[in-house]
Amino acid sequence: MQDRLDPDAAGVHASIAPRRNFLAQAGGAVAGALATGALFGEAAAQSADTAPRAATAGGKGFWPNGARLAVSVSMMFEGGGQPISGVGGLIPEPIDKGVPDFPTNAYFAYGYYEGIPRALDLFDKHNIKVSSFMIGEAIKKAPELAQEIARRGHEVAAHGRIWANSYNLSRSEEKRFIADSAEVIHRITGQQPVGWNAYFLRNSVHILETLQELGFIYHIDEPSHDEPFIIPVKGKDFVTVPYTLHLNDISAFPFEGYNPMAYEQALKDEFDQLYEEGATRRRMMLVGFHDRINGHANRVRVLDRFFSYARSKPDVWFARKDEIARWVLAHRADTPVLQRGPAAISGLPGPG
Repeated sequence: MQDRLDPDAAGVHASIAPRRNFLAQAGGAVAGALATGALFGEAAAQSADTAPRAATAGGKGFWPNGARLAVSVSMMFEGGGQPISGVGGLIPEPIDKGVPDFPTNAYFAYGYYEGIPRALDLFDKHNIKVSSFMIGEAIKKAPELAQEIARRGHEVAAHGRIWANSYNLSRSEEKRFIADSAEVIHRITGQQPVGWNAYFLRNSVHILETLQELGFIYHIDEPSHDEPFIIPVKGKDFVTVPYTLHLNDISAFPFEGYNPMAYEQALKDEFDQLYEEGATRRRMMLVGFHDRINGHANRVRVLDRFFSYARSKPDVWFARKDEIARWVLAHRADTPVLQRGPAAISGLPGPG
């Protein structure tokens, strides 16, 4: 296994704590709840504003209360889970193999020092609940921040033991890789993750069976639709809540050619088109958010303006992905059910 960034835990916490009054306010309650293993149940995690509800009379029934568009944010918690050498990408000049790349690792550290705390305040401002896909090694180094994400009502989901591929592992090794991250998330936050996201969306051909066996109900590793869908796996339904590449902030990494006004316009255009289509069919919009990228001050301003724009429209459901997955499972008649062949033949996730 590659060496991984291992910042001094006290240093990480000392930097975060003075900036976040919530840690002092919530720390005792979190510690007590973790001791009992009952920090957050599903009911507590879903507020009255975000929990799925039945469609209103006369509504199309595509989304709760007859909403015509679901908007979902994926916030990646990755800083601290990357290998300390060989990551590359931030500075064009390559660094010698095996030598710690200090600026790249500091770039990842921005996510837990600045990006996520800033994002949580933004989401609170707009009363938005998101899904945070967490790397096990990352949240072990900033556990209070992971707990705060859960405390504010956001979903915690799994993103692997470390920031690395797992598709090239054996099936049993990949299963352990995923299970390890889920176990760390549960131990730190008290929530059991039910959603999965792989490193750069790449999984093995066995992924759906593996996730189902581990108790997951959905994954996001397929940008093929603008709505969620179901794939039957061994007689049970498994949900895909699609991801995005074209609206993913990491596509602009490392900021070359990034145009904030163009990104904002792309978000609005995507929203407007899907909102229009949502009058007659189920539509979903995904916003990709990485702790170290969209967490920067100027990018948060762009998202602030977009969220204000989207919030100004009626019948929009800002939803966590576990809420979306449970809604489509409960409304199967309105949900595409894809009977796929083996992934090795179809090229897309399906039964093995």
